[in-house]
Amino acid sequence: MLKVTLLGTGGTMPLKTRWLSSCLLAFNGHAVLIDCGEGTQIAMKLSGQRFKSVDVICISHFHADHISGLPGFLLTMSNESRTEPVTIFGPKGIESTVRSLCVIAPNLPFALRFVEYTPDAEIRLEEMVLRAFPLVHSVRCIGFCAELLRAGRFDMEKAQKHQVPMRLWKHLQKNRIIEQDGVVYTPDMVLGEPRKGLKVTYCTDTRPTGSILRFAENADLFICEGMFGDDAKLPRAKEAGHMLFSEAAHLAADAGAVRLWLTHYSPSLTEPELYLQNAVSVFPPTELGFDGKTIDLQFP
Repeated sequence: MLKVTLLGTGGTMPLKTRWLSSCLLAFNGHAVLIDCGEGTQIAMKLSGQRFKSVDVICISHFHADHISGLPGFLLTMSNESRTEPVTIFGPKGIESTVRSLCVIAPNLPFALRFVEYTPDAEIRLEEMVLRAFPLVHSVRCIGFCAELLRAGRFDMEKAQKHQVPMRLWKHLQKNRIIEQDGVVYTPDMVLGEPRKGLKVTYCTDTRPTGSILRFAENADLFICEGMFGDDAKLPRAKEAGHMLFSEAAHLAADAGAVRLWLTHYSPSLTEPELYLQNAVSVFPPTELGFDGKTIDLQFP
């Protein structure tokens, strides 16, 4: 199971009922935080999630509404007695930017490890694979694709064929490689073909672009910015490097996504429900995101 929670759905500035951009992916005691705008700590507390469980923090770009909450978030992680390293994945310059911000969060009890975006960069966290892709905004910006892989079923005939000791079966089923008595045992010796996993794609801030289609293809959940609901705002969206509800819906439809959540609303968009039909008419399984919105995605 993969639990997805929108912690903040606002763009530019927070509102009374809307924190800035942040999303949490949680599975098997681990968590990935995508963006960390102002208010993320409060939203995290309200969601009931544990800061200590966050192993990876993904930052889409260096505008304040996506990263200004990071120093305080890291401090709260330390106050929850986190000691294991935390990986931070972001665009070029991610390490120098975070190090500068962390002048106000010194002496963290855990190491920060940095992964800078390249087309081949990926992070593996247990059975999850995290990749990033380029977006089109006023500054360098990336989106993220998280896939929770699902191993094949246990195949006793294969295990017996490869003479795998029974005591190792459960370990190999957890995708571990084991060396014993000079013999290396791998998961493929006891498992069948991989089964369909779960896929979540997240992108904001951006104009529509081909990379989104590639990484959102067949996503179980596509979370996409909808800065403006009114189609008449297209000139403004183009000027600012953002999207309309209807544009996000066209991307979801073309990518064959299962469902679309809109997020990152303009502070002037206080009633996004008035414009939802602009997206639903293009892609019916569209939903408005809101702070605290959550879903438990189950393996098929």
